[in-house]
Amino acid sequence: MDDKSKEIFGNKMSEKTYKKAERSKAKYAKKYGDDSDARYTAKLVENRILHKPFGVMDVRVNEGEGEIPFDAEKGVIVGNIRMGFGHYRISIAMASAAHALGFTPYWMDLNSYKDTTCTKVIGAQNDLYSLGSRLSQKSKLFNKVVWEPTNYEGFRQLSYNASDQKNAELMAPVFYSVPKDIPVIGTHVWPAQAAIHAGMKYVVNAIPDNWPMALHFAQGSIHLVQTHQSYMGYRILNGMSKKKINKPMPAESLKYVGHYIDHEMVANIEKDCDARIARKENGEPIRFLLTIGGAGAQRELFTAVIRHLLPAIKLKKAALYINVGDYKAVWDELCADIDELKDLACEHMNDWDDTLSFAEFAIDGKVEGVHAFWHEDIFEAVYCTNLLIRSCDVLCTKPSELAFYPVPKIFLKRIGGHEKWGAIHSAEVGDGTLECEDIPHTLQMLTLFIKEDTLLREMCDCIKINKTIGLYDGAYNAVKIAMGMKESESGNSQPLEEAQEATPEEAISEESISEE
Repeated sequence: MDDKSKEIFGNKMSEKTYKKAERSKAKYAKKYGDDSDARYTAKLVENRILHKPFGVMDVRVNEGEGEIPFDAEKGVIVGNIRMGFGHYRISIAMASAAHALGFTPYWMDLNSYKDTTCTKVIGAQNDLYSLGSRLSQKSKLFNKVVWEPTNYEGFRQLSYNASDQKNAELMAPVFYSVPKDIPVIGTHVWPAQAAIHAGMKYVVNAIPDNWPMALHFAQGSIHLVQTHQSYMGYRILNGMSKKKINKPMPAESLKYVGHYIDHEMVANIEKDCDARIARKENGEPIRFLLTIGGAGAQRELFTAVIRHLLPAIKLKKAALYINVGDYKAVWDELCADIDELKDLACEHMNDWDDTLSFAEFAIDGKVEGVHAFWHEDIFEAVYCTNLLIRSCDVLCTKPSELAFYPVPKIFLKRIGGHEKWGAIHSAEVGDGTLECEDIPHTLQMLTLFIKEDTLLREMCDCIKINKTIGLYDGAYNAVKIAMGMKESESGNSQPLEEAQEATPEEAISEESISEE
């Protein structure tokens, strides 16, 4: 296999860059070992939370032999890692779409195989990223001098990808016992890179961000993007060697597909948007959903938002969902900061059945007050937000992966520089605000949504229009492209044809796949 750290889409790396990449791999191998000769087993186990709604099976590595065989015809691997909540959330969208299309989703989290070099390397980098996220919120100097430039320009460079590709060679062994002809959808670049290095034949790399960065390259895969703007940036490798003009990315390696969204949300867009407008017209409390991501940052901002909303909540002009994910300490800190919060809140704490019941009730029922959610299980923590999105009126979130979801949104201040382009895109397609770069502007936007219906109504109208042009069909398209790679080579198109026939017409359209 070609050395993917020496040449990236025909752009040769300097000897200095290549040597640096080799040193990076050697450093990790020395610290965490090199298990390239390991013969890891792989077995399938029902995912505790996602199997019931989507038929998701976990791929467990190095835990012995399994009794359930891989589905060679309809199986598709969703390769992911936990880095914050974003990549898990995109993976859930892919699993939901795969299930809706009649395929069997396999969940392969490369950050969950604790005895492997792969997980040790990913865990170390994940911990470093989370630390940087938190420090960026505590120190304006660190954010300006270190964090923003790293996220915005550092990860953008081809030289960064060269090192990442070398490190990913250490991740490949976890695929040893996975059938090589099962398609893989990577929702982070490392699973996509590792799959390519491991010899997986059909790999799709679902790029999450709207700011083109070489960080996201996995040569040998088909790269998917959610916006036309990012398509153009990736096509010419814009700014990835500073001012140098790069050789372009091959057209066959890049596809625009639309936003990666759960089937359940896409299929119910009209119903949910109509319900939002009806609640506003009927004078019901406007429902805000405040999400706290996996990095656990932005506590000061969350406190200000909650304090601002409490008077309106008491007057039944607003209601608030707060999902602290798997960070129970964050909820305790918020209650310590805001005297009235705990007494006003209905707590849904680590009880998944209760959360499911509330989420189902809230779609058509009446909701008042504050509802707080915490779940120790990572799948529950992430999927809780997905369930609550359908019944909320306005999602309050930083402009990360949730920027692409079909719900009216207020964008809180970003954590990484690359995130700002998610808010820009959302504002342009009409389903979200501009990024509120400080607390006063955030509170102003909250007040606008409470006092008038203009923003809510216009965003809901845009969301419904966007659906008609396939803007939210990205997850369906990702699955069809991944399965199509295999079927085009084998000449057997029956599984994909059957999936197309089984999908509700209003939820997916074959014409929405664009090859640019």
